[in-house]
Amino acid sequence: MIERKLLLGDEAIALGAIHAGISGVYAYPGTPSTEITEYIQAHATDVRSRWCTNEKTAMEAALGMSYAGKRALVCMKHVGMNVAADAFVNSAITGVNGGLVVLAADDPSMHSSQNEQDSRFYGKFAMIPILEPSSQQEAYDMMQYAYDLSENMKLPVLMRIVTRLAHSRADVEVRNAIAQNTLNPDNERTHWVLLPGNARRQYAGLVAKQPDLSASSENSIYNKTIAVNEGKARIGVISCGIAYNYVMENAPMDLGVSVLKISQYPIPSNSIKSFATKCDSILVAEDGQPFVEEQVKSLLGAEYNLKGRLTGDLPRMGELTPDCVGTVLGVTIEQTFENPQNVMPRPPALCQGCGHRDVYDALNKVAADYSDARIFGDIGCYTLGALPPFRAIDSCVDMGASITMAKGAANAGVHPAIAVIGDSTFTHSGMTGLLDAVNDKSNITVVISDNLTTAMTGGQDSAGTNKFEAICLGLGVEPEHVRVVVPLPKNMEEITRIIREEIEYQGVSVIIPRRECIQTLNRKLRQQKVQKQ
Repeated sequence: MIERKLLLGDEAIALGAIHAGISGVYAYPGTPSTEITEYIQAHATDVRSRWCTNEKTAMEAALGMSYAGKRALVCMKHVGMNVAADAFVNSAITGVNGGLVVLAADDPSMHSSQNEQDSRFYGKFAMIPILEPSSQQEAYDMMQYAYDLSENMKLPVLMRIVTRLAHSRADVEVRNAIAQNTLNPDNERTHWVLLPGNARRQYAGLVAKQPDLSASSENSIYNKTIAVNEGKARIGVISCGIAYNYVMENAPMDLGVSVLKISQYPIPSNSIKSFATKCDSILVAEDGQPFVEEQVKSLLGAEYNLKGRLTGDLPRMGELTPDCVGTVLGVTIEQTFENPQNVMPRPPALCQGCGHRDVYDALNKVAADYSDARIFGDIGCYTLGALPPFRAIDSCVDMGASITMAKGAANAGVHPAIAVIGDSTFTHSGMTGLLDAVNDKSNITVVISDNLTTAMTGGQDSAGTNKFEAICLGLGVEPEHVRVVVPLPKNMEEITRIIREEIEYQGVSVIIPRRECIQTLNRKLRQQKVQKQ
């Protein structure tokens, strides 16, 4: 009997990885990738699945499991690839022992991100295979394929998905799980010790594998020509990943459209050249940046009639939609409503009862007394302090940047220079910046707003819970300038007094407002109520 499940794209990936015999998943929570690890945590007790401090530590731990001969999965959102890049790129040089899949969840249109970078460029840069599923079923099936490919090629495999696939559901046919690999540590040290002499040999081996990777892509079951017309097609569409669905919704045979689906990279150059000879023009439909379009343009030459994001035929930014793809294919798009009215926007806001609200109230009161005060923010739900009614932070760039930007501003003469960073973000990327500030005796005040969880992504464990005072002292902050407060309206006088005192201290000071996230607290109380019934 065939078993079918209704799964999110993230859940299909997670179940596919479980059934492919993974022994560990290593991840830092980040939308739209978070649900992959959460699903494995809930459904596979024999798989190591505790959250990591950041994406770099996740990548390195997974590489260690691969070294031991077992299969590992690394999950992150696209900007997490920037954090993991050092280990990720070098993992292509070391190669792998047990299968290793790196899952990068991109966020075109920046639904919950500060950019919309395309992770496929990282895979090309590292010269490793890339997979890009077009459906939940393909996402599930590709996991077994990816681990087999990884172990056959002795390379990590990058799997790239986008928000629409990660967070939409579909019916998925599932198979039986295979057993996990047995412990089998690699005995070939030269693969793993990247001294220059070894690294040069390893890199030469990686370059030598490129023809095999190209051949694998040319013959891949995930790269195929569909809806071929007799004779020459009016337009050929090279569709990648989820964009394949938008194309097929709009490509009936009578429009003279042929489709080349690409879901494995490097791009199948021979297939593309052959496809191009049978089409009057080509449209490249891909969600993200013009990764394939640029390569196809180089492959076919400037004289070929190529359309896509670079030509303006498809939007240069944001997600593709069935409508924008249909329009460029010549489909008449009917408007459902004659005069559609936009719903009034409802921007996100900090939860009522959130401790971050009291932190920003206190900071705004104190900052008002200083004409040049600057408050440097960071990545987390507290970034919403940039919006009304608080408008409290002046910057938010990347994980951990609040402390180092405050340090640089203070070095330039800004006073007071205040950094606001969350508990999970501090352990992810803030500790090294604080050490820099201590070593440089920078005149900054760091506020570690501790709500005892990783709140923005749903309440996962925070790596530094109950350790922040010890961490700050260990990094060299003077004990008398590590202050803990409880962010509540009744404590406002005490909080503002402490902030003023630490601003006037000529050096590094840390204030830790600590109160549990209102959402995780409510969940705990509901669970306790159910248990008592």
